Amino acid sequence: MPSGIDDLQIEALRNRRGEKWAHYPKDVIPAWVADMDFEIAAPIREAIIGRVNQFDCGYPVGARDTGLPEIFVERMRSKFAWEINESQVDLFNDVVQGIYFGLLALSEEQDGVVIQTPIYPPFLSSVTETKRRTIECPLNLGDRYYEIDFDALQASIANDKRARILLLCNPHNPTGRCFTRAELEAISEIVLRYDLYVISDEIHADLILDQVPHIPIASLGQEIAARTVTLMSASKAFNMAGVCMAFAVYGGTEIKNLFSKVPRHIRGGISALSVAGVTAAFTEGESWLSSVLSRLRANRDLIVEHAAQNWSGIRYSPTQATYLAWLDCRQLPIEASAYQFFLDKAQVALSDGARFGHPGEGFARLNFATSEKILKEILSRMDSALKDR
Repeated sequence: MPSGIDDLQIEALRNRRGEKWAHYPKDVIPAWVADMDFEIAAPIREAIIGRVNQFDCGYPVGARDTGLPEIFVERMRSKFAWEINESQVDLFNDVVQGIYFGLLALSEEQDGVVIQTPIYPPFLSSVTETKRRTIECPLNLGDRYYEIDFDALQASIANDKRARILLLCNPHNPTGRCFTRAELEAISEIVLRYDLYVISDEIHADLILDQVPHIPIASLGQEIAARTVTLMSASKAFNMAGVCMAFAVYGGTEIKNLFSKVPRHIRGGISALSVAGVTAAFTEGESWLSSVLSRLRANRDLIVEHAAQNWSGIRYSPTQATYLAWLDCRQLPIEASAYQFFLDKAQVALSDGARFGHPGEGFARLNFATSEKILKEILSRMDSALKDR
């Protein structure tokens, strides 16, 4: 493994000023917000430092002149066999901003927005804060993975005359599902039948842990592409969320024009440092990413084995993608939420499942993007808390 993946030191991590390590007291190990603990790849670090050393932090060139649309298009072609062109690509500060922007561009107040819970909390808050209505379609927890209830999905849309947008998260956060082609085709059929738009958050597309492909829903055909804006970023896969840049892919002219009607300066601008960092990530970061994926797969497998052997009251459906373990703690004999229990008794900060919508109550999300040593310490602390309850 490259330096900074398996040789992490908690004492050094506690000196970081980002949200993950700064939010809780120093006796708590954070395993909540979706940042990795790994050091960023050397090419990214060198590109950003190079800009600073050249005092090159003025206004960046326009998005088209950065070369990033071309780099992104080639990445989509080589990694996902998705054929798009540079004119479809736009730049935002982050994916969540793109979601809010999309809700404003593609719907009106009180229009319905379909969300598959449990879901990344900004999906829920974005609908509320833009004064749209949530149409909640929970996923079903099957024998091994979460599954889409297509009958319920179709019925909820058919019964709401103002259903306007499907907010898709694929790979899915927090469950870790990577939806199959058949599932995405079934979603597309419903979207086209009821004339919906799709805002597809595919920020975890580079973090596939199983031998399954990531399939952008807009790659399935021109009809669904024309109804879809796809949001991606280097931030999750390359551990650079604070650098701030995301990509939007407009699947058709109509959806691009609707986005253009919202004043552009609402989204802010890109920075010289984000241009340098993301360019380096996409052109020189694959070797580092490959090493990270190896560590994430090993960590996922460690949790699977540990849960089976040690946690009679916790169920874990193995993560297919992302670095997030969605733990079903509903059978634990505890009074507090699993989040509060492990924070108080284990000094481990997970994410509270209740924040992911009603179906997340009784669950907790564990971020396992850390070294094997730190992950084992997290699991050991959780074990001790469960034994002492």
